Amino acid sequence: MSSTRKLWLALAALLLVSFSVLLWAGSEIFRAAPPMPEQVVAQSGQVVYTRADIEQGRQVWQSIGGMQLGSIWGHGAYVAPDWSADWLHREATDVLDIWARRDGGMATYADLPVEEQGALRGRLQAMMRANTYDAKTGTITLTQDRVAALSNVAAHYESLFGNDPATLKLREAYAMKQDTVDTAEHRRALTAFFWWTAWAATTERVSNDETLVPAKDGIANNKVTYTNNWPSEPLVGNTPPPAMWVWSAFSVLFLIAGIAILGWHYAITHGRSEETHTIPASDPFALLKITPSMRATAKYFWLVLALFIAQILLGAITAHFQVEGQSAYGFALSEYLPYSLARTWHTQLAVLWIATAWLATGLYIGPALSGHEPKYQRFGVNFLFVSLLLIVVGGFVGQWLAVMQILPLDYNFWFGHQGWEYADMGRFWQWYLFIGLLLWVTLVGRSLWPILRGPASDSKSIIGLLFMSTVAIGLFYGAALMWGEHTHISEVEYWRWWLVHLWVEGFFEVFATAVMALIFTRLGLIKTSTANITVLFATIIFMSGGVLGTLHHLYFVGTPIAVVALGASFSALEVVPLAYLGFEAYHTYRLGKATPWMARYRWPVMFFIAVSFWNLVGAGLFGFLINPPLSLYYMQGLNLTALHAHTALFGVYGMLGIALVLFCLRGLRGQMVWDTQALKVSFWSLNIGLALMGVLTLLPLGTMQLLAAIEHGYWYARSAEFMQKPIVELLIWMRMPGDIIFSIGALSLCWFVFRLWVAPRREAALVGETETGG
Repeated sequence: MSSTRKLWLALAALLLVSFSVLLWAGSEIFRAAPPMPEQVVAQSGQVVYTRADIEQGRQVWQSIGGMQLGSIWGHGAYVAPDWSADWLHREATDVLDIWARRDGGMATYADLPVEEQGALRGRLQAMMRANTYDAKTGTITLTQDRVAALSNVAAHYESLFGNDPATLKLREAYAMKQDTVDTAEHRRALTAFFWWTAWAATTERVSNDETLVPAKDGIANNKVTYTNNWPSEPLVGNTPPPAMWVWSAFSVLFLIAGIAILGWHYAITHGRSEETHTIPASDPFALLKITPSMRATAKYFWLVLALFIAQILLGAITAHFQVEGQSAYGFALSEYLPYSLARTWHTQLAVLWIATAWLATGLYIGPALSGHEPKYQRFGVNFLFVSLLLIVVGGFVGQWLAVMQILPLDYNFWFGHQGWEYADMGRFWQWYLFIGLLLWVTLVGRSLWPILRGPASDSKSIIGLLFMSTVAIGLFYGAALMWGEHTHISEVEYWRWWLVHLWVEGFFEVFATAVMALIFTRLGLIKTSTANITVLFATIIFMSGGVLGTLHHLYFVGTPIAVVALGASFSALEVVPLAYLGFEAYHTYRLGKATPWMARYRWPVMFFIAVSFWNLVGAGLFGFLINPPLSLYYMQGLNLTALHAHTALFGVYGMLGIALVLFCLRGLRGQMVWDTQALKVSFWSLNIGLALMGVLTLLPLGTMQLLAAIEHGYWYARSAEFMQKPIVELLIWMRMPGDIIFSIGALSLCWFVFRLWVAPRREAALVGETETGG
C-alpha cells in the first residue's frame, strides 16, 4: 500500500508540473503567433487585402473541408498541395520572372545565366523575408513587384477553385470538384487567407525573445520566420534553423538515456523472484451476471462494426481519388461525394468507431466490476446510444451541405464543416458530443461508485485510476470548445492537439491500460497488488512524455523556438516505454497460455499482443522517424506522416478497440460457440493488410517525397508534377492488395459477431473446456 501511495503522489506531481509547463507553452504560442494585419497595402498606398478578407477567406477554406483538401503549414490531407508552400513558391517564382523580363531581358528567371539567378535570389530573399508589419497601424506594406506577383498567383487560385477550363487538369490532379468555392467573392477572399499563411512562412520575426543569440539593429541573427523557416524553399532561403539540428540531436540522446534507465529498472524489478500465484481452475467470468444495462451495450458493438466498415469503404474511395481525381471508373463521383468530404468522414469515423468501442467497454465493465445496477442505468445507456447516432448523422449531413456549398457561410462554423482535421464537426455537434461524454462519465461513475466509496481493497487503486481516466476523457474533449470561429490559427492548433493527442493518445490509453489490468486480475491471472503497481508505474511512464510530447505537433504553426525544444525532448520520451512493449506482449501471451480455460480468450489476447507490436512499430519506430524537429521539417504532411498515422491509429487504438469488444462479447455471448476460424482470419488479415499498406505504398512513396523535398523544396514533393508521375500512380495502385486483405479481416470480424446473434449454437459446457478450433 505504501508503494501504491508513493506512485499516486508521483503521478499527481508529474501531471501538475507537466500541465503547468504545457499551459505556459500555450501562452508563449499565443504571444508569438504571426500577427493578423488590419490591412495589406502596396507602396503606392493601394489596399491589397483587409483583415476582413483574410478572416472571410479562412471561413471559406474551412467550409470546403479545410485541412481535408490539401494542408496549411503541413497539417491536413496528402492529396492537393500544401497551400502555404504552393503559394510561397508561386509568388517567389513570379517575382523572379518579373525581374528577369524587366532587368535581364529574358522571358523567365530560368533562362538567365546561373550567376544572375544567384543575384536575383539574394534580392528576392531580402525582399520577402523582410518584416514590414507595422504593429501601431496593423499594416503590412508590400513592394509593387510583390503586389504584381501576388495578383498573378491570386488569379491562378481564383481559376483553380472555380470551373475555369484552363485549370481543369490541375483540379483533377488535386481531386477537386468543379466550383469548389461557390462565388467569385469567396474565391478572392480565399486567396487572402492563403497569402497570409505564406507570408507568415517567409517573414522573419522582429521580436527577439525566442532567439538564441542577441539581435543587432532589431534583426534576429538566427533568421527564423514565424513558422521556424518551414517549409523548405531554397528560393527564399527557408532552410532548417540551427535550433532544429541541436534539438534533434538532443532528442536522440533523451531517447537513448530513457531506454537505458527503463531497461535498468526492468532488469532490477523483474529480476527478483516473484511470489507464486494460484490461477483459478475455471473461468471466473463464465458465471458473470449480465445486468440489463450491460446487455444494452450490445448495440454499441454493432455500431462499432458498421462505422468500421464505412470507414474502410471511404478509405478506399479517398485512395482512388488520388488516381482518377474527380471520378471513379468514369462516374463523376466528386459531384456527389468530393474528396475532401470522403476524407473528412474517413478520418472522423476512425476516431468515432474506436471511441465507441471504448465507451461501450466502460458502460459494460462498470456493473461487471461492482455487481451494481443503478436505477435507470439501462435507460441512460440507450439514450446515449441514440445521441451518438444523432451526432454522427447530424454532423455528417452538415459537413456534406458545407462542402457542397449549400450551407450559408454564416452557419458553417456551428452546423457545417470546421475544417480542422479530427475536429471537423460543427460546434453545435461538438457541444452535443461533450454533453454526451459527461453523461457517459456519470453512467460509468455511478456503476463504480459502490467500489469507490467502499472499504479499502486491493483493486480499489486500479478502479480509481479507471474512474479518473473516465473523468479525464469526458472533460478533456472540452479542448475542442476552446476556440472560436475567428480564433488565431496558431491558438486553434494548440487546442486541437490537446484534443487529438491528449484525449486520444493520452487518457484513452490510461483508460485502456486500467481496463486490461482489471480484466486480467478478475480472471485471476495476475495478483491485484502487482497489477496496482504495474498500472500506476506504466501510467507515469506514458504520461511523462505524453503530456509535453503534444508540442511536437506544433513546431511550425507560428511557435517560438522554446516550444520546439520542449516538443523535441519530450516526444523522444514518448517512445521510451514502447521500446519494452515486446516484454509486455510476451507476458500477455504467457497469460493466454496459463490455463486450459484461457483458450476461450485466445483471440482477444492475440489482439492485445498486436497492440504491443504496433505500439512498438507504428507509434515507436515510425513515430520517432518523423518526430525530431529536423525530420519533421521535411516529412510533415508527406506519406511518411501517413505511415505513422495509419499504423499507430489502427494498429494500436483500433486493435485495442477490437480486443476490448471481444472481451465484452465473451460476457454477453460467452455461452455461445465462437467461430474461432473467423477470428483467426480477421486477426491475420487485419495485421497483414495493414503491414502491406505501409510497406507497398506509404513507406516507399513517403521516402520518394522526402528525397524530393530535400532536393527541390517542400512544394515539389506535394505538387501535381510529382504526384502524377507514373511511379507514384503505381505505388498508389499497390495499396489494393493490402486494402483487400484488410477488408477481408474486417468482414470476417463482422461475420463472427453476426453469427453470435443470428443462428448461434450454445456451448455444451461453459467452464473448464477448450473451444473446438480455439
